[in-house]
Amino acid sequence: MQVGQTEDGSLPIKRHAVRRHQGFRLYLAGQCASLSGGAVTAVAVPAVAILDLHASAAQVAILAFLSQLPSFLVALPAGVLADRHSKRFLMITGDLVAAVVLVSVPLASVLGVLGMPHLYGAVFVLGIAKVLHEAAAISYLPDLVDGELLQNANSKIGAAFSVADSAGSNLGAALVAALGAARSVFADVLSHLVSAWCIWRIRGGSQHYRLQKHIGMAEGIRTGLGYVARHEIIRPLILALSTLGFALGIMNTYRTFFLLSMLNWSPATLGLVMGIGGLGSLIGALLAPRISESFGPGPPIIVGFALTPLTEIPLLFADPGFAWQIVLASSLVVQLACAATAGTMQRSTRQVLCAPEFQARMQSVSTWLSAGSRPLAAVVAGILVAAFGIRATFAVGTALMLVPIAVLMPSPIRALRTVPIAIQPRSPAGMETEVTHS
Repeated sequence: MQVGQTEDGSLPIKRHAVRRHQGFRLYLAGQCASLSGGAVTAVAVPAVAILDLHASAAQVAILAFLSQLPSFLVALPAGVLADRHSKRFLMITGDLVAAVVLVSVPLASVLGVLGMPHLYGAVFVLGIAKVLHEAAAISYLPDLVDGELLQNANSKIGAAFSVADSAGSNLGAALVAALGAARSVFADVLSHLVSAWCIWRIRGGSQHYRLQKHIGMAEGIRTGLGYVARHEIIRPLILALSTLGFALGIMNTYRTFFLLSMLNWSPATLGLVMGIGGLGSLIGALLAPRISESFGPGPPIIVGFALTPLTEIPLLFADPGFAWQIVLASSLVVQLACAATAGTMQRSTRQVLCAPEFQARMQSVSTWLSAGSRPLAAVVAGILVAAFGIRATFAVGTALMLVPIAVLMPSPIRALRTVPIAIQPRSPAGMETEVTHS
């Protein structure tokens, strides 16, 4: 039995050790700053396009597409880079590039030279910087904290992120109203500088495994995909996540339009319901360690995926009126609580089980399949709405949410009743055994 294991071979959950971890506190502060700033930009940049540049609906759609495209184009190469090089350096580089790109928007606005081509380029480069940062950040956590602390660390991250995202969205709306859309982007510039400073202050905890010189980018991507495809637990988890992400992408493409236009919700009502739903994320993330300790990660992960399509059923039958607003708000609370609980557990499980030299590539495969499929999901949603209508499209999206259950039930995840043991570093063919610290 290894040090830190319980008698049954599982890893104990240390509830308070993470709070005293200086490096983790800096990591969490930096990530929250970046996320809250990103939420401001998510409000401000479309407002710049619509209010300042008078963009058409087609131009706004192109802007949204370009902001999501980097997840598909560069997620896999970003994973290779994060496994090859210092994760702290890549995180700081991503933050600084994002800050430079973002500051160009209000400066161009002040100089009177801001146009849609500038905005297109800015959101695309910003997307690349964020994909690079996130590939390093999520794979950096297992280097930063011990395996037995990952469950609790991810719980705190999920809870903090739900608050930061909500706060950033509200702050973005307030800044756009008070300062104007373009100048509001300065808030995200500041957030990335704060994030870079926090990560720079972390000392130690970064490891990277150098590929041999003859192993190129394509081979690094191939071995990462192969590793995920062969892993009996990581593979079904990522397949379930990507399928659910695609289904939600179909649903979310027209969700806001449906609520505002067909159910006659006001923007204030929509914001209030989304805020109430955010409480579900906070509660789910905070409860995840206790639920995992009581039932293990496997059953709650499957239950979380199984409840998600049930929470979408009210949307299929909703009509205008206060009663349906209550029903949909309650459904959203349950859905986001399930997502946060299952998400915290599956993320910790993948991080603990994955060989350290494949951490970034494993996470990037998940990003590539989940986030990278969103533009395709939007296209599919548009085709379905044109052919069958919005409610039928929602029915298709809800039905697709049953696929992850079919993926998870036959897998070993169903019987996973303890937090898995952290595996030892392995050196597959083509990899050096030397670990570099930075």
